Amino acid sequence: QVQLVESGGGLVQAGGSLRLSCAASGRTFSSQSMGWFRQAPGKEREFVAAISWSGGSTYYADSVKGRFTIVRDSAKNTVWLQMRSLKPEDTAVYYCAAAPHIKLATTQNEYTYWGQGTQVTVSS
Repeated sequence: QVQLVESGGGLVQAGGSLRLSCAASGRTFSSQSMGWFRQAPGKEREFVAAISWSGGSTYYADSVKGRFTIVRDSAKNTVWLQMRSLKPEDTAVYYCAAAPHIKLATTQNEYTYWGQGTQVTVSS
């Protein structure tokens, strides 16, 4: 089992920045990719960003490309999502997820473990 705990959410004005953290504990797997997803009120959960085990490969949703950056420290079992130039439409609950044995997972179905989520609210 892998436990994931997100932190760093909050309220920010449009144009501002936030950095989300996800700490993983429990069993770790080789070739485990990590990802961030988000779910806005009344909408389905959607993919935001993913990073490979080595950190050498990343993938972003078009809506956040150029504004968000995903990084990880595998030795510390931690992944971060740096969010800049935030927009009101970025308001959502953000979830961290882990996909064992998958180099770079970009769809929800590939992820096995999920955190509880952290709220991000961007005011206009």
